Amino acid sequence: MTYTFDPLVPRPIDRPTEVPLGPLTEDQLVALDEAKIFAGPADPADRPAWRERLREWRADARGRHGYTGAAYERPGAAWAARCRTVAQVWLWDELLYDFEQGRFTPERFLADARERFAGLDAVVLWHAYPVIGLDDRNQWDFYRDVPGLTDLVRQFHDAGLHVFVDYNPWDVGTRRAGDDLEELASLVADLGADGVFLDTLKKAEPEFVKALERAKPGIVLEGESKLPVERIEDHASSWAQFFADSPVPGVLRAHWYERRHMQHHVRRWHRDHTEELQSAWLNGVGVMVWEVVFGVWVGWSRRDAATVRRMVTVQRAAEDLLLHGEWTPLAELAPGAEEAGVYGSRWDLGDQTLWTVVNRSDEDYTGPVAPGIPLLGPGVPARGIAAFLRAETEPTWVKELPDVPHDPDARFPHRLAVRKQPARSTGTPDPDAVVVPAGPYVLTVRYRARETGMYQGAPYVDEWKPLPPRLHDARTLQRDGVLANAVAVAATEVTNAQFTEFLERTGYRPAQPHRFLAWNTDADAPVTYVDLDDARAYCAWRGGRLPTEDEWQLAGETGLLRRGEPAVWNWTESEHSDGRTRFVMLKGGCDYRAEGSDWYVEGGRRDPDYSVKLLLPGLGLARGATVGFRCAWDLPEVTA
Repeated sequence: MTYTFDPLVPRPIDRPTEVPLGPLTEDQLVALDEAKIFAGPADPADRPAWRERLREWRADARGRHGYTGAAYERPGAAWAARCRTVAQVWLWDELLYDFEQGRFTPERFLADARERFAGLDAVVLWHAYPVIGLDDRNQWDFYRDVPGLTDLVRQFHDAGLHVFVDYNPWDVGTRRAGDDLEELASLVADLGADGVFLDTLKKAEPEFVKALERAKPGIVLEGESKLPVERIEDHASSWAQFFADSPVPGVLRAHWYERRHMQHHVRRWHRDHTEELQSAWLNGVGVMVWEVVFGVWVGWSRRDAATVRRMVTVQRAAEDLLLHGEWTPLAELAPGAEEAGVYGSRWDLGDQTLWTVVNRSDEDYTGPVAPGIPLLGPGVPARGIAAFLRAETEPTWVKELPDVPHDPDARFPHRLAVRKQPARSTGTPDPDAVVVPAGPYVLTVRYRARETGMYQGAPYVDEWKPLPPRLHDARTLQRDGVLANAVAVAATEVTNAQFTEFLERTGYRPAQPHRFLAWNTDADAPVTYVDLDDARAYCAWRGGRLPTEDEWQLAGETGLLRRGEPAVWNWTESEHSDGRTRFVMLKGGCDYRAEGSDWYVEGGRRDPDYSVKLLLPGLGLARGATVGFRCAWDLPEVTA
C-alpha cells in the first residue's frame, strides 16, 4: 500500500509557523492567527525583532477580535490557569477500578500519580468510546448508568483535583433522549463536573458555552485541537495535540495571546515526550498524561515521568511568576549554552527572575546557564530541563522545594496482556455440538483497525495523527496454536428459557447485579444482559466452559453453528489483562448496528473469521442487549 503521507512525520498543519521579522502587513497579521506554534528564529540576532512581531500580532489580534478576557475573571474557572497536569483515564482502568472488589479505587490511582508525576491537577473521566455502538446505549447512558460515579467525582474533588467529563458530538446513531446540550448541561450539574472535554472538536459554539455556564458557573471547556483565536475568549483551556515545535523552540500561540489560557501538550502515540515536555516548560503550560489510550498501554518512560515531576514542582511553587511575570521567550543565556543545545525562557516579576531551561542535546550540559541559583540541581541534563532563580530576597518557597532528580532512563515500559486460562471441563456436550479436532491449527482473523489495537502492543507507535487508510481500515492477522484435545462447541446459543432454568436450579445471583437480565422477555431468544462471569457460571453448571475465540472460529468455519434471533455477539473465553485494561474478543456479529460514525463498535452479522476487541467495563456495564454466549466442552483424549 502506498500512503500519500508519512505517518511518522508531522503533517503541514502540525508544523510551526514562521513569523516575518519586518513590520507585519494586515494579511500577515491575520495569517498568524492560524499558527499552532510560532517558530523560533535560529539566529539570536533576529530574536528581538521576532519578539516585537509577536507582541504586535497579539495587540492586533485582540483588537480585531474584541478580546475582553471576561471568561478568565470567573471565580469558578480560575483553577484552569494553574491546571498543568491532566490525566485522561478510562473509568475501568485497573488502576482506578478493582474488578475483584467491584469498586473504584481512586486512592490507588492517585498514589501512583503522586509517586510518578508529583500528583495531578485534574482528570478526564473517559466513559463511552471505544465500547459505544455495541448496543443502543448513548454516551449519556455510559455516565448515568455507572453506580457510584458521583461519589468518585467527590473523591477526586476531596483530593484537590478537578474533573472533566467527555462530550462525543459524533454520537448520533444510538438511542435518542434529550438534545445533546440539555443532556450535557444536566450531566455537568448532576455530577458536579468542573470541565468538559470536547472530543474531536476544536471549540464549542457560543450558545453551547452559555448553556453550560448556566449549568455550572465557571465551567472550563477544553477542545482537542488548535483553538481559533477568537474563541480563546470563552474557552479557558485547550489541547496542544500534535503540535510540532521548531528546532529552536517556539511559542504557543494561544498561551501567548492570553497567559491565563492553559494548554496541555499531548502526543498520544509517542514514546518520547521530550519535545512536548520541553515546549510546555518553556511556555509555562501543562501536559496531558495519557498512559492508556483506549485500552492500549502507551506508558511514559522513567525519564519523561521525572521531567513532569521536575516541571510541576517548580511551576506550582512559582505560579505567580509564570502567570503574571514579564515573559521573554528565547532569552539570552550564558555564552556557550545555546551552542550546546540549551535554550530558555525568562520570567520577571518584581525583584524575582526565573529562567526555565531545556537541553535539546543528548549530552549533559554543566557549563554556566543563567545568573541565578539552580532550583533543580546543577547543570541541565541531556534531553531534560532545569530552572534558575535570581531574587534580592529569596522567596520562602525555594527552601521548601523538594529534591527532584532527573532520571535518564528513556526505555519504554512495556506491558504484556496475559490471557486468563480456563479450567478443563469434564461435562457431556450437547448431542449436536460441533466437534473441533485436536491438533495444530492456523486461522486468518479479520478485524477493523481501531485505536484499541488487538492483542499485544500499540496499533500506532510514534505516529502523529493516524488517519485513513491507517485508521478504521480492514485488516487481517494470523493466529495459530495446538488443541491438546478435541473440543465440542454448542451449535446454538443459550436461550432465555435455558438460563432461567439454570437460575431456578442453582439460585445463582451475580455479585454485581446491575443490569443483570434486564429487559429479556422472549424465551427462545438468546439470553443477553449477561456478562462473562454470568456466562461462565452457566457453562460450568452444564459441565462446560466458554469456547475460546479460536475454538469458536474453528467451529464456525464448519458452517454448523446456528444463530438465534435476533443475532447477537458471543462472549468467548478470551479475557486478557495487562494490569491496566481488561479486554475480550467477541465473535459472530449482531443484528444491531449503530449508524452515523466510524467511532462506533461495528455491528451487523459477521463471518466466523471476524473479531471485535471489546474493552471490559465493570459494575455490570458489560451486560447489554447484543451479547450472548454458547458453551463448549473439552472431550476426552482418544487412546488406542
